[in-house]
Amino acid sequence: MAFELPDNLHPQCGPVAWMLGTWAGNGHGAYPTIEPYQFGQELIFTHDGRPFLHYFARSWIVDESGEKVRDAALETGFLRCQPDGQMELLLTHNTGFVEIYYGTAGEGKLEVSTDAVVRTHTAKEYVGGHRLYGNVEGDLLYAFDMAAMGQELQPHTWARLQRR
Repeated sequence: MAFELPDNLHPQCGPVAWMLGTWAGNGHGAYPTIEPYQFGQELIFTHDGRPFLHYFARSWIVDESGEKVRDAALETGFLRCQPDGQMELLLTHNTGFVEIYYGTAGEGKLEVSTDAVVRTHTAKEYVGGHRLYGNVEGDLLYAFDMAAMGQELQPHTWARLQRR
């Protein structure tokens, strides 16, 4: 699907402009403390002309045939675009934590790592993450590494999403 840059896109958002729109597809999850699983996901990146993108993601667990079993994670936030491809990502999750990431974007790639994680007293233990998003053959590929539940930073979820 062809993508055109919006007329009112803030120049600082240029390095992540390719992410604008709605993306959907399937992914995989694994971690030492859980059974491996598959999920469906939708990511939405919007903007209003200021130097940030608004982000919303929802996912659902699927069975072996790809049928929805139950709803899963929700997250929303802002990708704040700074000069020279520097990025700040603020995310809030339905599971009771908030994250601040810092990183860079350019050449069809966004890479960020957590600087801070705050969680509610009812949230599971989660201490840090690393996210990598890439434009590969027009699709959005991503990988999320996580440090949680006494485990070191390691792969947790990865997906390939198509523009809708």
